[in-house]
This record gives sequence, structure tokens and C-alpha cells, in this order.
Amino acid sequence: MKIGVLTISDRSSAGERADEGGPLVGEIIAKIGEVAVTAVVPDDVEAIVHALSAWADAGTIDLIITTGGTGLGPRDVTPEATKKVIEREAPGIAEAMRAAGLEKTPFAALSRQVAGTRGATLIVNVPGSLKAIREGLEAVLEVLPHAVEMMHGASPA
Repeated sequence: MKIGVLTISDRSSAGERADEGGPLVGEIIAKIGEVAVTAVVPDDVEAIVHALSAWADAGTIDLIITTGGTGLGPRDVTPEATKKVIEREAPGIAEAMRAAGLEKTPFAALSRQVAGTRGATLIVNVPGSLKAIREGLEAVLEVLPHAVEMMHGASPA
């Protein structure tokens, strides 16, 4: 499975802060596939839409994990951008991540991550906090390869 990791951060994209979230996502997600492409973009709907669309439409990336921009801040626009790109939502993935987070902290209820498909690519938002990245991805890591297999035409288990 080929994976793209997209970090959404104004400060990291401007070089004002090192990207820690993207590398952590890459480390965790490498357990189920190969990280084929990474990028950092600002908290800007059009920049996010462009990156997600380009990667998904190229037909070479099976799974895109975004990190950052899922909260309630005025610049947190990742869910809105993702909704513009996806063709079918996969709400159970986002629900599972929030549920896992809620077992640790009530603040997980504030996360607005989205998951869905565009063509044969699964797109999953995770928050930007390192703790939330770990908890969220660990909650869904087992189902992501199966989801991709199903998208590619495999029979249900």
C-alpha cells in the first residue's frame, strides 16, 4: 500500500516550526504500508484541496493521512477542504478515532476529523497533536488496509 502524509500547518509550511506530526504519522503508518510522498501546506482550503486532489487523482496513492487543522480554531479548515475532495464519506473511521480519544480526554470531542474516498484513495484526517495522532491512528490502523482492499474490489471478509 502506498501512503501519502500531508501536514497542514501555517507555521511549519512557513519554516517557523519543525513538522513533528507528519514524521510521527509516517512512523506509525509505515507499519501497514510505504510512505511514498509527504508534504507540508498551510491552513488554507485551496492548498489542501490541491494536494489531496493531485495525490488521489494520480492513481498511485492508496491512502492519504492528513495531520493538523481539525480543531475549532479560525484557521482549522482541514475537514472543510477534505469534504470538498472526497466522493464518499467513511464516518466510522473518524468516529472510531474520536471514541478512542474520548477514553483518554473529553477534549477529543472537539476534533472534527473526516474520512472518505476519492476514486481509489482513502483520505483520513488526524489531529495535529502528537498524543492525538498516536491514539487516533492506533484506533484505526488495523482497519485501514482492509478499507483500501475493499476500495480496490476485494470481497468482504
